[in-house]
Amino acid sequence: MDIFSHGAWAVAGGKLAEKKIGRPLRTWLLASWGVFPDLFAFAIPFIWVSVEILSGDVHVSQISKPGDTEPPVFLSSTKIFRLASALYDVSHSLFVFAGALFLAYIMLKKIPWEMFGWLLHVLMDVPTHPYNFFPTPLFWPLSEWKFTHGFSWGQPWFMAFDIAALLFVYGYLWRSKRLFRKKSQDRSGSSG
Repeated sequence: MDIFSHGAWAVAGGKLAEKKIGRPLRTWLLASWGVFPDLFAFAIPFIWVSVEILSGDVHVSQISKPGDTEPPVFLSSTKIFRLASALYDVSHSLFVFAGALFLAYIMLKKIPWEMFGWLLHVLMDVPTHPYNFFPTPLFWPLSEWKFTHGFSWGQPWFMAFDIAALLFVYGYLWRSKRLFRKKSQDRSGSSG
């Protein structure tokens, strides 16, 4: 799934969970943890490729798109792809997430609920990454197993579905917040 959708879904998931958790969650942290796995894996390669494009060593048409091949053609002979793959394995592992969550819990003495945006990101990547384009290594480092029957999130039908689903969920959140405010105002108006 694209990085912007990951951030938006993490915020939506957090906002939907606030009532269960019993406290408001910080939107900027939800979004940050939602995009963290991809930023961690691809920030360095993105900067590297940007420099290569600006210097003329790589042309934009050489850049692979989701659903193309792995490794991306322009990175296959460089160390940067191996770095991106290694970082992707780390940031898309349930074990690494669980370890980081546990450490954060020990340090903060409370559950950092916003970090669950990271978990949501990993789980959403499982079906939306085909085997030939960064399949999700859920059980790394204990296993190299990867879900092999995913589809590309870059397909127009899925991107349209994703945007429509986000609009629906955010519409629901907006409407419920408005209804909650109206009920609160009605109660405070009738008690006075």
